Amino acid sequence: MTALPYRPFDADNHYYEALDAFTRHLDPRLGPRTVQWAEIAGRKYHVVGGRVNHAVVNPTFDPVAPPGAMHEYFRGNPEGRSPLEFLRARERVRPEYRDRDARLHTLDEFGLDAVWLFPTLGMLYEEALRHDPEAVTITFRAFNRWLEEDWGFHYRERVFAAPYLTLADPVWAVEELEWALAHGARVVVMRPAAAFTANGPMSPAAPQFDPFWARVNEAGIVVVVHAGDSGLSSHGYARDGFSSSFEDSFSPNIKMFHIERAVFDFLATLTFERLFERFPNLRIASVENGSEFLPDLFRKLRSTAHKYHGWFKADPIETFKQHVWINPFWEDDVKEVVQFMGADRVIFGSDWPHIEGMPRPLDYLKELTGFDESSRQAILRDNVVGLNTLRPA
Repeated sequence: MTALPYRPFDADNHYYEALDAFTRHLDPRLGPRTVQWAEIAGRKYHVVGGRVNHAVVNPTFDPVAPPGAMHEYFRGNPEGRSPLEFLRARERVRPEYRDRDARLHTLDEFGLDAVWLFPTLGMLYEEALRHDPEAVTITFRAFNRWLEEDWGFHYRERVFAAPYLTLADPVWAVEELEWALAHGARVVVMRPAAAFTANGPMSPAAPQFDPFWARVNEAGIVVVVHAGDSGLSSHGYARDGFSSSFEDSFSPNIKMFHIERAVFDFLATLTFERLFERFPNLRIASVENGSEFLPDLFRKLRSTAHKYHGWFKADPIETFKQHVWINPFWEDDVKEVVQFMGADRVIFGSDWPHIEGMPRPLDYLKELTGFDESSRQAILRDNVVGLNTLRPA
């Protein structure tokens, strides 16, 4: 299965942020409201919104666990090892984690044509700043300027880094989207969460955000909703917070389901509030959120359509499938996802080089055993190629 007549397009790659990713374009006087570095007991940490942030063990990523370090754990942990055992190995940060030319060489080594490239820390810090919407916009405007400089948004037409957008300020969201489009962005990314604005939390489909969605609709750019810190509460069943001690993180508790809960709520809300009816050219890609939420989501959409007769112009499940693409976790049952969504709405992503992903992206080929060639090519390449192409209204 490794001899493919085409090179796949990986819809979920990541960088490890440069040390100055958040601060290079940031006025140092704003550091206490946004992001600063601090050294505590000989280790460096980010201070986000005035608080030391422990979202990752080492935000310098040097050293860092190798790609796919927990692959066997997520495969079902056949040897019954402690989760901590998978993370003992560390290595120096590789050039391809931070340098776009080095990443191109890695793509060639892996047999990949292109990748979507997403943040690591950048998917975590909006939650830490949600109490200060202006600080959110200041932080991510600076972050996006660094991203454009170091990676570019369409480098050699193979590395497509996604600027991070937030709805914390609807005016800012439109301005930043316009800037991203002017600099050649093919895809943008946000977290699956309510928008925490100066007027409080709001649905991402609230009318206040229609100018943003209208511009997305007009430009025909894909919005990726990527897993991150969405701020879900455990309601006392487990300790809240994205980062917890290893003892909390690697013992069974309901936090294991927060990723699926967050994207379920986000996508259900867009559908319930008829965002796709208002903006029929929208394309949303759910990346690194898994797919196990789909059966229950479809049941909820079906029952809601019956209970609120006439609320939807069309079958909400069919509307959902027209506007949403799903990147399953690699350990999910891809056949089941295709049964729900169709092969033309499923996209391959390896999460490389994160520890939960695959050691090598095309290790994913074994998950597609039994698919016909047309479906396999759609999942591995064609669907993302189509999404990566602007489709102006």
